Amino acid sequence: MLALPREPERSRRDLEVKDLWPHKGLLVMKFAGVDSISEAETLVGCELQVPRSQRSELQVGWNYVSDLIGCSVLDRGHEIGRIEDVQFGAGEAPLLLVRDRAARLLEIPFAEAYLDSVDVKRKQVSMKLPEGLLQVNAPLTAEEKLEQAKPERRKRR
Repeated sequence: MLALPREPERSRRDLEVKDLWPHKGLLVMKFAGVDSISEAETLVGCELQVPRSQRSELQVGWNYVSDLIGCSVLDRGHEIGRIEDVQFGAGEAPLLLVRDRAARLLEIPFAEAYLDSVDVKRKQVSMKLPEGLLQVNAPLTAEEKLEQAKPERRKRR
């Protein structure tokens, strides 16, 4: 396993998991050679990466985030954009952060109700999105921003 720090000036670190156990709804990992709390604190915020060759096989319907990133998202066969990231915790379904051709960042629920298929080999996620979903979270256009910035006009009586 590799620990990738958020700070670009720090380098990756090879780690070996010696033990792990649940604690207050989280998973605690004991790494070989990390024998003090101060040493462990240097790993806070690191992204833990497992080489593809060592990943567990997932159940049908489950996907690794790293397999989704870079996939194109299709809505009824029309390409919307490419997945840049997956955001968890915003609701019941994770959100796919998708960059469209106009460089807008869209948030699309990765919900089973909208999902047709995921083809990791072809790097495609096929969906059937409800009408208007993409307009709900699309960034405002320059004209819309100007309109919102105008002071509210008072009605004359």
